[in-house]
Amino acid sequence: MTTLLALDGVSKSYGSLTVIDNLTIGIADGEALGIIGPNGAGKTTMFNLISGSVAPGSGRVHFRGENISGWDSARRCRAGIGRTYQVPHPFGRMTVFENVLVGATFGAGHSERAGTERALDVLDRTGLAAKADRLAGALPLLDRKRLELARALATEPKLLLLDEIAGGLTEHEVQELIAIIRGIMAGGIAIIWIEHIVHALLAVVNRIAVINFGKLLAAGNPDDVMANAEVRDVYLGVEAA
Repeated sequence: MTTLLALDGVSKSYGSLTVIDNLTIGIADGEALGIIGPNGAGKTTMFNLISGSVAPGSGRVHFRGENISGWDSARRCRAGIGRTYQVPHPFGRMTVFENVLVGATFGAGHSERAGTERALDVLDRTGLAAKADRLAGALPLLDRKRLELARALATEPKLLLLDEIAGGLTEHEVQELIAIIRGIMAGGIAIIWIEHIVHALLAVVNRIAVINFGKLLAAGNPDDVMANAEVRDVYLGVEAA
């Protein structure tokens, strides 16, 4: 498969604190990669480096064969990198439809007419069509998570970054979310998913990567990675033999 995104020796520091340390990792077209690691491991900073909200101190970010290290977030979004955030931040006084329309017009660059068609399609795919006219600020948590996902999808990403999107949901709600994400993958969109709910990742992803202190600890087949003694020690709190 063709490499879609690659971080090549990327580092990021804030003063004397190194958050990402010479990280090299990639994802192929249509692949789903799960990211796990303890709190403070640098997972969200990695997403910030991919999406362009922060610049690497060293190393390069490549997307679809281009060095995008100097691109801002808007240009990366137009190129096909979409993102959700751990805490949903909808435009609370706008309707659900209007929120998604923002993604389709400002994110993907569609005209209002084409953006409307895109928004309606995405609302249907994420189970929000019946709530299109509700104010986003009044939605319960699951629907705010769906809206976060829908707004990112409206930008027509080739790579979708999911930041703990299952956090705070009931088990039934997690299963609903998994079904939506599987549907997204069926459309050929690659996914990198940071998540603490490991069984949700295992139901979706092809590979898992473990990050600790900004470094790649392990990566590969999910079963093999979760059985790794060092991973169990660092992430699961099970002492390695």
